[in-house]
Amino acid sequence: MLKFPHKKSSDMSIPQLYRQLQAQLSQWICPQDQRHLQVFCENIAAILQAQSACLSHWLPYLSHRDCKARSHMERLNYFVHNPKITAETFYFPLLQQFLSSWRGMAMTLTLDTSVLWDQYCLIEICLIWGGRSIPLGQTVLEHGSATVGFEDYCPVLETTLRLLPPECQVTLLADRGFEHGALIRWLREHQWSWSIRAERNRT
Repeated sequence: MLKFPHKKSSDMSIPQLYRQLQAQLSQWICPQDQRHLQVFCENIAAILQAQSACLSHWLPYLSHRDCKARSHMERLNYFVHNPKITAETFYFPLLQQFLSSWRGMAMTLTLDTSVLWDQYCLIEICLIWGGRSIPLGQTVLEHGSATVGFEDYCPVLETTLRLLPPECQVTLLADRGFEHGALIRWLREHQWSWSIRAERNRT
């Protein structure tokens, strides 16, 4: 895991890191408005420097813009709520670039749910690699239970399928609650292997 030391806000390495990120990410990310990529790279640089996903922790690393903290927070809130800042534009191209090296290889995916604040259910498919989970597809439902139907997570499966390179040998792992006939048929149709935990053996 890369470690980025905490630096004072006046450290010139912060805009330098931003410029390096912009040069790299502009190869794959092509938003309609290039200003969005600029702010995206600034925020990624701040995340790396702060080693935190909390917006307020990024503020010291955005000070090269010479704005007040309130102005920075307003810009961050606008960015994260901007409907034009989507995973399809900013995240998927990076995933596809990373996943291209998996062509023809075996890969293990997990399908799981998490309940947030007893009100929302996160459905997520991740790639297991190097002891880490890399999200490939997600959706959030206003649903206070971890139990969901196939129709709820089928779009996440389809999104993940579109991201994967050809000829992958996929094994999907899932916990209890996913013993759905429709899921098994989908997996067979796309030639994925699977291991789904169940309360008892099923044929």
